[in-house]
Formats: sequence, structure tokens, C-alpha cells
Amino acid sequence: MGNLVVVVDVPRAGQLKSSGERLSDRVTVGVLTQAFPQSLVDEVLAETGRVQQRNRLLPARLVVYFVLAMCLFSGQSYEEVTRLLTAGLQGARRWHGSWVVPSTAAIWKARSRLGVVPLRQLFARECRPVATPDTQGAFYRDWRLTAIDGTTFDLPDTSANVEAFGRPPRSGRGEQDVGYPQLRMVGLVECGTHVIFDAALAALRTGEQTLARAVLGSLRQGMLLLADRGFYGAGLWREAAATGADLLWRVRKDLVLPVIEQLPDGSYLTEIFDRSDIHHTRRGVPVRAVEYTIASREGVYRLITTILDPDKAPAAELAALYAQRWEFEMCQPQSRQL
Repeated sequence: MGNLVVVVDVPRAGQLKSSGERLSDRVTVGVLTQAFPQSLVDEVLAETGRVQQRNRLLPARLVVYFVLAMCLFSGQSYEEVTRLLTAGLQGARRWHGSWVVPSTAAIWKARSRLGVVPLRQLFARECRPVATPDTQGAFYRDWRLTAIDGTTFDLPDTSANVEAFGRPPRSGRGEQDVGYPQLRMVGLVECGTHVIFDAALAALRTGEQTLARAVLGSLRQGMLLLADRGFYGAGLWREAAATGADLLWRVRKDLVLPVIEQLPDGSYLTEIFDRSDIHHTRRGVPVRAVEYTIASREGVYRLITTILDPDKAPAAELAALYAQRWEFEMCQPQSRQL
């Protein structure tokens, strides 16, 4: 008797099923419901007073998952995101019975009823650093690596959005109404996992340093915060250092940093002052400066850090470490007009 061969039709990675849905889509929705369990969503809805008063085609819980799913399927339409979401929930046995995909207008109205408060509450409760000591790129020695940076998002081109958020600056060629209205975001990200664990949003005219102050409260002792030169200011530096986190920020070349003590690793101890301290009415903030060049680029890079002991963090290691600030660029959600 010959061997029995059984052929099983299992979709390959990325392969479309007969319905047009990818196997990975259901897996993604499953991960979403694990990260934000139904009990947690219901609790947040109750706390924020957003539980629906009558049975609807789009109950509040489903709308919460829909908004989260839009981030996962950013290239899809409202209706397709909803279909993928409910199909995934059915596969995870979180949704039962037949269901008709609502229109775009119905989805928009459901989102308006829900508002932003439940999503903000959900983010505040669940989004936090998740790296373990074994997570590659998440730690430098005893420090958890984090970065702060900003970005902008396009919004629908409406007069209300233009008034509330503003457009990007004109190019100087005399064009009117150039570009979509935009909002600005500044966020804290955990390097190595790309988890954004705090974020602040505001109109485009709001500066990054102003928004940065809104997220500093999520910093903790044992973190090392990386930042680009656009964030530097002695006042903001003081506030960030007061959280107990250590800092490693790039600063401008024209910033005056007197050499107080030259250190064996090539770095030096110096101090920074607020603009109000031009007459040195109070002592400056002691910092350590690291200057280095990159072979493929011109100019000198200047970093300052709260880590004053070169034995704890040698200059060469800090210079190499700063490149991980770009981890923020890799974790930004896709800009989408909503």
C-alpha cells in the first residue's frame, strides 16, 4: 500500500484568500485584541461616559477597535478597514452573526459620537516602554534608550482645519493655499521596540519645545533620552533632567561651551546657562560635551550629556549611540487624511 499524501490549501505569507483578505490581516486584528482586550476597552468607555445608549450597527467598542485598526491598515478605505476588522473579530470569536458594512457617513458619525477622550485614555493607560533586557538595541549599559522627536500630519483641506491647525509655510514663490492643513506631534519613543509611549498634539504653529514639555512627565530614572539640536534649550534641558532621566542631546555649533576640564576620553566638562543668566546671576548647569566628526559628512557634531563620568559612558560610545535617535523616524505612523 503506498503512502497517503494529503494536500492542505493553506495560504502562503501574503497570499490572498478567496475573499480578497490576507491571512496576515486576521493575525493583525488578533494581535490588536490581545493588546487591547475587550474588558479594557469596555472599562475605558464606561470611565469616559461613551457607552452607547441603544443598540447600534456600530457600537462604541467596535468604533474604538476601528480607530485602532485604521493605523494598521492605513492604505485602506473606511469600509475596507471595517470589513477586515469585523472579519478578524469573527475569526477570534469576538463577533457573532452576520453584519452589513456601514457607509462612510455612518462610520464618520460613529467616530464623532465616540470622540477623542476614550482613545486618549486608552493610550495613557496602556502605552508604555515594553523592552526587556534581551531586546536588541533597547538598552545601553544600564540605561533604557529613548528618543524625542516631532513630525507633522496632513489633515482634510477644510476651512475649519485651516483655522484650527494652519498650513505649512509658503515656499516663497507667491503661491496661495499651498499644502494641506497640518498638525504637529512630538512623541517619546523607546528605541529598539519603536513603541511611542507618550505624545502631544497641537496646531502646526506650536513649537516642538512647547510640545516637548507636555511629554516629559513620562520620563523615568534609568532612561537615556536622545534628542536632536532643535530641542535644545537650557530651560527645557533643566526640566528634562529634573525627571531623573539622563540626557544625550545634540547642540548647535555656535553654542558657547567653555572647557572647564578636559577628560581622558576626549570629552570635556562644561556648563550651560539660560538666556536669563547672561550675567551669570546663578550657577550654570554642569554637562559633559562630546565632539566628533563622521567620515562621510563634513563638520563637527556636538553632543552634551548629563552623564559626567567618562568611565560610565565613554565619548566614543556616546557618539555611536546618538545615531539611534533616528529610531523615531522608523516608527512614525503613516500620514493619513482622516
